[in-house]
Amino acid sequence: MVVTFIFLFVLIGGMVIGMPIAQALVLTGVALMWHLDFFDSQLLAQNLQAGFDNFPLLAVPFFILAGELMNAGGLSRRIIDLASAFVGHIRGGLGYVAIGAAVLLASMSGSAIADTAALATILLPMMRDHKYPDSYSAGLLASGGIIAPIIPPSMPFVIYGVTTNTSISKLFLSGVVPGLIMGVFLVFAWWWIARQYQLSQGRRVSWGERLKALAKSFWAMMMPVIILGGLKGGVFTPTEAAVVAAVYALFVSMVIYREMSWARLYEVFLAAAKTTAVVMFLCGAATVTAYMITLADLPNMLADTFSGVLGHPTAFMALMMLFLLVVGTAMDLTPTILIFGPVCAPLAVKAGIDPVYFGFMFIYVGCIGLITPPVGTVQNVVAGVGRLRMETVIKGTNPFLMAYVLLAVLLVLFPQIVTGPLQWMH
Repeated sequence: MVVTFIFLFVLIGGMVIGMPIAQALVLTGVALMWHLDFFDSQLLAQNLQAGFDNFPLLAVPFFILAGELMNAGGLSRRIIDLASAFVGHIRGGLGYVAIGAAVLLASMSGSAIADTAALATILLPMMRDHKYPDSYSAGLLASGGIIAPIIPPSMPFVIYGVTTNTSISKLFLSGVVPGLIMGVFLVFAWWWIARQYQLSQGRRVSWGERLKALAKSFWAMMMPVIILGGLKGGVFTPTEAAVVAAVYALFVSMVIYREMSWARLYEVFLAAAKTTAVVMFLCGAATVTAYMITLADLPNMLADTFSGVLGHPTAFMALMMLFLLVVGTAMDLTPTILIFGPVCAPLAVKAGIDPVYFGFMFIYVGCIGLITPPVGTVQNVVAGVGRLRMETVIKGTNPFLMAYVLLAVLLVLFPQIVTGPLQWMH
């Protein structure tokens, strides 16, 4: 267990003193090299470079770019307008608009941060105008934003698939039905809040206005149709789907909606490049650590430790999900995938669990971590956009967080919710 101690001590110690996670990962790999008397600077550099020299990872920058283009080019706003036209008149209608828009946007960008920023920027001021409580409005928007990594296309599924050698196409398809169920759970939670606070109702629009909103959003709505249809029909791979999404968003933004100027386009490319650089450096650093973890035979050591529950898949899944919930309170989703994916996935195989199902659950619970304090990345986005105290956002997120945890319990007890539709779609 010395290897496990070194791995956790160096990694956690680096993060505690404020070291960027990517650098802490490289340092962890170096520490394991020294311990195994295997230090080689050339090998270190080769693994660092191999981490991002991976064809499927090309999907990452294009999905990031697609999300930036959607927000800047008017696609996200038209989706929200469409949802508002159909459900905005119900009591607490803007909440249902947020949920509907979150589900629709999730089928386009795959980025929780991009979707949350779009939802909060447009809907939070409208909710304030209608006297909705800031806490629950912000909590709902944050909770809706984390549907994005679940419904394909999904950047975290790409990273998990590359890291653990799991089929990215199957991971994509595994998220369709559970992602829709997440929306249903949010609807019930918001319905309870709207009833408790007697939230206002919006104006009912005519069918003519609804059809007009549908026509305006037509080109935006075609993106998920093209992406999911292409993936299901085998027209393109997940990596190629990311390129299609980015090119389509660029075309619609500049040629059809004409809301994207050349100056704004430069800013979008720059923002996407900065985010991509961070993610890719993380991937490279994680590869260094993953290589040493494999060399030190850490997965088999942990398998011996958990041997008592490996024969009970449900108990093992419950234990893993609890562990990932705790990790999610302190770590963002991408580092969680890169650090723990290569360690946990082999254990799941030994426990006889479908690797695609385990991969889906890994990402789902990791997404819940995006709305759990103290880190709560998505909560920070809403707090920043709405200029709210973090405590306010955390309080408003709790009902939706409980709904997601309840769904996690159901998915552990009834894996057929994920695997059944996956078999049918595939």
